[in-house]
Amino acid sequence: MAYALITGASRGIGLAIATELARQKFDLLLVARSVSSLQQAAQQLAKDYGIKTDFLAIDLAETGAAQQVYDWCSQKKYSLQILVNNAGYGLSGPFEKHALAEHIDMMQVNMTALVELSYLFLPQLRQQSKAYILNIGSSAAYQAVPGLSLYSASKAFVLQFSRGLHQEIRKSSVSVTCVCPGSTDTNFVDRAQIGEKGRKAAEKVNMTPQDVAKQAVDAMFARKAEVVTGLLNKAGKFMAWLLPKGLVEKTAGSIYD
Repeated sequence: MAYALITGASRGIGLAIATELARQKFDLLLVARSVSSLQQAAQQLAKDYGIKTDFLAIDLAETGAAQQVYDWCSQKKYSLQILVNNAGYGLSGPFEKHALAEHIDMMQVNMTALVELSYLFLPQLRQQSKAYILNIGSSAAYQAVPGLSLYSASKAFVLQFSRGLHQEIRKSSVSVTCVCPGSTDTNFVDRAQIGEKGRKAAEKVNMTPQDVAKQAVDAMFARKAEVVTGLLNKAGKFMAWLLPKGLVEKTAGSIYD
């Protein structure tokens, strides 16, 4: 059976998606930075669901990391049916607060690695009778977010790239889905260095990674182009479309003052 490869699979939404796919008896390839977390997750999923698992510890911010992932799969003769581009993170605060190298690393993970992995594995996915690319975007993709400017822009890129590719290859065996979660109970706020005001706002509307993963996987298998998880996030998307951009941006940015 062909494998599902999930990036950012050691915790949060990535691990929850891996668990949901394991529950549906897909063999898994887990990719993230932490060897110990990956090893524990791979062993536990194999034990709990009776599936095959393997893992690769790599930092997708490194130049050439996507090629290394592809080469690893080729060397081990793993063929993919599902590619889940979940790895991603944010940096909060004023744009100039972070070093340029930090911004470039985030763009590498959120956008470049996602594009490279999609490009490298697409020919292989086309060989399957049914295959899927699942890209994890964000509700931040629907408006500029002062205080998370580059992150929201990177997720807007993910959304538009995913929708375009979905239409390009819609007549093929491969479907592309972009799932856009809102606040989720993960370590995102820690990695992004979100302030106390933003943390408290997130806690009020947090979804569980398991709920997001279930909706994401269901949308992927339904071959949908785009899904926003949660009623509040759907409402937020509509309001971002309906209201003047300046008002939406000011409101979004006020969370991260």
